[in-house]
Amino acid sequence: MSKDKMTGTLVVIPARGGSKGLPGKNIKPLNGKPLIYYTIDAAREVVDDSDICVTTDDEYIVSTVEKYGIKVPFLRPSKLASDNAGSYEVLLHALKFYQDKGIRYERIILLQPTSPFRTGHQIKEANKLWNFDLDMVVSVKETKSNPYFLLFEENKHGFLEKSKSGNFLRRQDCPKVWEYNGAIYIINVKSLQKFTLNEFTKVVKYEMDNSSSLDIDDMMDFLMAETLVKMKTKLELG
Repeated sequence: MSKDKMTGTLVVIPARGGSKGLPGKNIKPLNGKPLIYYTIDAAREVVDDSDICVTTDDEYIVSTVEKYGIKVPFLRPSKLASDNAGSYEVLLHALKFYQDKGIRYERIILLQPTSPFRTGHQIKEANKLWNFDLDMVVSVKETKSNPYFLLFEENKHGFLEKSKSGNFLRRQDCPKVWEYNGAIYIINVKSLQKFTLNEFTKVVKYEMDNSSSLDIDDMMDFLMAETLVKMKTKLELG
């Protein structure tokens, strides 16, 4: 392993075949390159190919990924490829595959293929926040929908009330609130074996900007991603 690569780390890239919001999105060409390749490129800056696990139920995704030089170690069972299957179960399944082969990892980096603008450099920056006393380091962006100012819930009388109480006249005066952007999760394997992701309490944020945080869920997101790629290309060409 190269000196600048992380040891004891498994990168897991979940890429199931089904998608209602944007069919085939994980391998849909973005600027002529399958979407998942952007995440593989970022992962390759962090670990060796042998420590990259693309977990999928789709043979076509397998073929696309292996053309890029990444061996897909197994096909995910159908019960872990439904809309109801969560990341927790998918991660445990991947981890067990390697454990059964006698390969032990200390941490998992979960990289979703729908975040094409997250970079290897950002993963390494997030890892600087990591220590084994934590459950997880997770990437976030500051939310615009601040619950002190913009978010409301309906009370038992049917009237709207602020989701979080506070007497603020301007949004910028409210406490900062963060939302997971879905780009980077650095997870302690020991924590994962004891708790679900939602039960983690020792979680530290890694802040990302809005453009790097773009998560592709539907066609509108994809069109935005295409626009960002074109703008970036123009800037690089001068």
